[in-house]
Order: sequence, then structure tokens, then C-alpha cells
Amino acid sequence: MFLSVYPRSKGDTIFTKPSKLYLYNANLYHAYCKTMQKGTIREIFFANALSDMHEIKYSKVGDFIVDDTVIFEIGGKNKSFQQIKDLPNAYIVADDIEVGFGHRIPLWLFGFLY
Repeated sequence: MFLSVYPRSKGDTIFTKPSKLYLYNANLYHAYCKTMQKGTIREIFFANALSDMHEIKYSKVGDFIVDDTVIFEIGGKNKSFQQIKDLPNAYIVADDIEVGFGHRIPLWLFGFLY
């Protein structure tokens, strides 16, 4: 029912609490919450799309780090690269765009992984 995203850490993570706790499906968020934050719904969609085949962790620099190699920052079509500008393996996952370019990937493409 819940998707737990833990921080990127070394050593024994059994005692680490999750950094983010999401409802397992974005549709449940619509059903249970009075006010909806579009950013949270984007993050739920992205995390659920990748969680079955990849290890997703919370990143201090971007929103998520996948398989300890790729950093993703989730946002809308106007999301800037300010947070991840100096990182070589970092991408913006943007909602409300149809086509990606460079290090900007449309959010809807991750739905094919679900």
C-alpha cells in the first residue's frame, strides 16, 4: 500500500527510516487527500514506474538516485537544471512536455516501464 524511499547511505540501513513515504498508486492520493500537490503526484508516478526493476533512493542533490548511478529531478515543463547543473549523470524528468531533449526526459515515457 505504501512505497518507501530510503536515503542513500552506506553501511547497515536496517535502522534507517525512509526519507519519503508515498501511497503506492497516484490514484489513491486523489482518493485519500483533500488537497493534491502536483509535484507529489509526479514523484509517486516516477517512483512506482521504476521501483519494480530498479533500486530507488532519496538523493540530497536531486529528487531520486536510481541504482546508485543516475540522479533524477522531477518537475514541470519549466524545471531548471539549477539543482543538478554540475552533475554528469543527472536528468530532469519533466511533466507537460511531449518530447525530450538533452538531459530532459518527458515524465509520461516512464509509464511504459510500469
